[in-house]
Amino acid sequence: MNAAMKPWIRWIEDEEATGPLRRLYREAIARAGRVFHIVRIMSLRPQTLRTSMGLYQSVMHAESARLGRAEREMIAVVVSRTNGCHY
Repeated sequence: MNAAMKPWIRWIEDEEATGPLRRLYREAIARAGRVFHIVRIMSLRPQTLRTSMGLYQSVMHAESARLGRAEREMIAVVVSRTNGCHY
């Protein structure tokens, strides 16, 4: 895909974030060392971002008798690769 065809989604940069979004960005930096674009694209809706991150953390970090964390991470990698997503 050439640059002219790339999708564009407006988001709030780190230095512009205030209130709840600023806290969410700080949490993201504490967790991952930076704010990934997948997080930024929800910046106009901080409550949606918080809910999405809660779901992700619940699925990936919760204790499970069936799948361990490593197995869940491997599944996520395979699905991302299949979908052409670098996350």
